[in-house]
Amino acid sequence: MMRQHRWRIRLKPKLILGLVLMSVVLTTILTMAIAHMYRTRMEDYYSQVAFDQASIAAQIIDGDRISDYYTTGEKDAYYEEVREYLLMVKQIVGLKYFYVVVPEDEVMVYIWDAGEPGEEGVCDLGDSDAYYGGGDELMHAAFAADADQVILITNNEEYGYLASAYVAILDSSGQPAALASVDVSMDMIDEQIQDFVGLALLITCGVLLLVVVLYYFYIRRILTRPLGVLHQAAQGLVEHQMDDLGQFTLDIHTGDEIEDLADAFQYMTRELDEYIRNLAHVTSEKERIGAELHVATQIQADMLPRIFPPFPERGEFNIYATMTPAKEVGGDFYDFFLVDQDHLAVVIADVSGKGVPAALFMVIAKTLIKNHAQAGQEPAQVFETVNNQLCSNNEAGMFVTAFLGVLEISTGRFTYVNAGHNPPLAALGGQEYDWLPVRSGFVLAGMENIRYRQQEILFQPGDSLLLYTDGVTEALNPAQELYSDQRLKDFLNSGVLTGQPLEEQLRLLHGDIERFAGGAEQADDITMLLLQINETTGGRDHGRTDD
Repeated sequence: MMRQHRWRIRLKPKLILGLVLMSVVLTTILTMAIAHMYRTRMEDYYSQVAFDQASIAAQIIDGDRISDYYTTGEKDAYYEEVREYLLMVKQIVGLKYFYVVVPEDEVMVYIWDAGEPGEEGVCDLGDSDAYYGGGDELMHAAFAADADQVILITNNEEYGYLASAYVAILDSSGQPAALASVDVSMDMIDEQIQDFVGLALLITCGVLLLVVVLYYFYIRRILTRPLGVLHQAAQGLVEHQMDDLGQFTLDIHTGDEIEDLADAFQYMTRELDEYIRNLAHVTSEKERIGAELHVATQIQADMLPRIFPPFPERGEFNIYATMTPAKEVGGDFYDFFLVDQDHLAVVIADVSGKGVPAALFMVIAKTLIKNHAQAGQEPAQVFETVNNQLCSNNEAGMFVTAFLGVLEISTGRFTYVNAGHNPPLAALGGQEYDWLPVRSGFVLAGMENIRYRQQEILFQPGDSLLLYTDGVTEALNPAQELYSDQRLKDFLNSGVLTGQPLEEQLRLLHGDIERFAGGAEQADDITMLLLQINETTGGRDHGRTDD
């Protein structure tokens, strides 16, 4: 099922929106850049016009006469001649103001100011006016001839948008007498820029609209349409689960990465079809194997004695055993059976490996040991015979560690033999559990013609014997620490088991192992057998003899 979204925008609207935004941004940037360039060029042009006219006036006007006009305030024919010249240039060139002033500290004093009589803002000889727009520093710099070209750009409500130029008029001694000043109005620039920007926007928008439309159809052909086909295919694959994925095809021929993506998607789909078919087969096979393993587990469990008490009519002893495999089936086994009415055999063993192979080898070993023990052979003879039989055709190289003991019920004599197995723990004569002295013989199925030596011990009423496999002492916790022989011995002697039935004793022991493991995966089979002597008809002292 496709993931649900509260709000989604398809690729096509996103693409169109992106193109529109790109067009708007591009148009804005272009317009602002062109307008700025145009304004700069026009300011430079008008500034140059103003400076050229001021320079010409500064060359024509006689600087020696200016001091007389400035001092006396009297006009003459030359004064009128200059005024007419300035007025003519102002009108012809289109200057806004054309004047000659003497800059003082706070004000500038007019000598000439070109204009018609009565014209607003035109000053007469001797009039003064304040500096404007920061012009005082520039005018004093020009008057002192400290700058080659003095230009002032101002834009205020009183005078408007002006480009002003100042050139010093020198007297015959080369000293500045006044400033030839020209103000050129640039108010038309804003109007021109507005007209230009409108025209530029119209042309740019038209061109960009055409480009966007053409580019959209181009992108639609090479991108959005192929991606739409891919999207529909993927959606159909997820939502409708196409029946025949092996026949899935995508008709996309763009000659670029999208075609590669379509080919990869088609290949992935066919691989998915093969994977699903294989998975269905593997799942079916796994279910079949699981069912067979379940049956094998049941068969293995049925082969081990599970009815307790096993001999309710016999009060001389109690016995209880458990086996917890690490997998569905395991390689550990235990067994106990009456050889005759006066002899009880107990067996515990551990087959190398895990799973079905170990379980099959376990069945063979258990059957052979039981058959030969019930035939009346001594424990050592049983292991010697079984060892040779297991070595025959043992191409898998498997082996078995095993412990076999036979209790003579009437006397308490216990004869046992060990084939590389863990030594049992025994509680004798009311004492704590301790290791039963054993000779560690060679494992079964390891080598032919091995000689095994059996041992004996005399049990008294109240004595107990615990047989176990290495799955107990080698149980691991998350820190990879072993349960250990010492912990097993300490738990048995902790007093927790005192007075408890055999079944409860093994349950408590198994619980301690699980607590130690702390949830870590069980790595090996855990098998335990507990034998308790209740009464015998002979034997009062413990003893041990070796054959």
